[in-house]
Amino acid sequence: MQTVVIGGGICGLAVAHRLARAGTPVTLLESTGQLGGLGTFFPWHDRWVERFYHCVMPSDDDLLALLEEVGLRDHVRWERTSMGMIVEGRHYPFNSALDLLKFTALGVVDRVRFGAVSLLLRRLGKGKDLDNLRTEDWLRGLYGDRVWRDLFGPLFGSKFGAAFGDVPALYLWQRLGRERNVAVRGYPHGGYKTIIDALRASIESHGGIVRTSAPVRVLRNGSVELDGETIEADRIVSTLPLPALRQVADAKLAPLLPQVNLRYQGVVNALFVLRQPLSGHYWAPVLRSGTEFDGVVEMSPLTGPVDGRHFAYVMRYTDRDSPLFQEDERTIAARWTEQLRSLHPGLDVEEVHVFRAPFVEPVYPVGYLAQRPAIEVTGTPLLLATTAHVYPSVTSWNSSVGLANRVSEIILRTAASMSPDGEPVP
Repeated sequence: MQTVVIGGGICGLAVAHRLARAGTPVTLLESTGQLGGLGTFFPWHDRWVERFYHCVMPSDDDLLALLEEVGLRDHVRWERTSMGMIVEGRHYPFNSALDLLKFTALGVVDRVRFGAVSLLLRRLGKGKDLDNLRTEDWLRGLYGDRVWRDLFGPLFGSKFGAAFGDVPALYLWQRLGRERNVAVRGYPHGGYKTIIDALRASIESHGGIVRTSAPVRVLRNGSVELDGETIEADRIVSTLPLPALRQVADAKLAPLLPQVNLRYQGVVNALFVLRQPLSGHYWAPVLRSGTEFDGVVEMSPLTGPVDGRHFAYVMRYTDRDSPLFQEDERTIAARWTEQLRSLHPGLDVEEVHVFRAPFVEPVYPVGYLAQRPAIEVTGTPLLLATTAHVYPSVTSWNSSVGLANRVSEIILRTAASMSPDGEPVP
């Protein structure tokens, strides 16, 4: 039973890896010249560096199991990291009760309430229908208006845009289960390219085919059309974002696709190569500080210096049609350099690299569990493995691998029920 996987990000690679290991013929098609999706990389000195920031969490069971299979689990370096906050240009550590007491961006009463509620937040969400509760309504009720207005509102606005208050509270509750302000985080030795290379090697060593620079021009019910070539398939797995999938589906297949209308946030991401570290915090949101970017991720606390240099990512989530997303990379780099220096005077910047991604995070509506599309598209051999399907899990490499496992199980279960000539086994 021939399977074609469209998209060479972590989800597509994991699906192809699972199928190839099980002896199922599989061909993976990646439209660009590089595998990895948001995990792609660029050459820097004698190594490869990720275009976008990533880390492994100790709770990432699906991803860690996959790394075990390709012999990389013991290659993950684990470090204890911390969180900072930058509010109105002032830097705060944000990791302990003492830090909270010194967090003068909130009033004293709000600080006490913030600490008490935060300790109980996971427990307070148990048993509630958080999928049908707006994040704003839940957090305003628990923390009060000022904490929402001055802290959570801007944080969620930076992630989800104008509809930030309407995101289901279930998304936040799930995220709290994966992350903490002070957390042990991991990073693979040699970078994420080692994971991508290991998965490709696994697929090919088990008889699978991996093709890059192979964009799908037309997707039909049972075949994939490339430039001058058509591949017939018994099963097709698409990891394309739903808007991109609709663009390649032919007139007969398009009406059968899920009709859920999700808005997606893209991202503009700048990687700064610095001659000195910043604050020492892995993650620091930036609020009301005169910057377009709304967060800083400093990799040195996780990876250590690289060739004596420190890497810091700054980012702005934004719609792919926004003026910022369309702007010239050099202009963004120059402006954001000055803005980062305003937060860190005297900063010695060696290089700036600006990257973009159009589909990073779906903006889930309230009640999305009832709207979430099925993996299998009825009446077709098509299966969907997209970020629209990982909810309520947080969009991450781990949730993508978990989704890949579910998709692979469906295909393998179907294959096991078929005879060699493709007929159902009675």
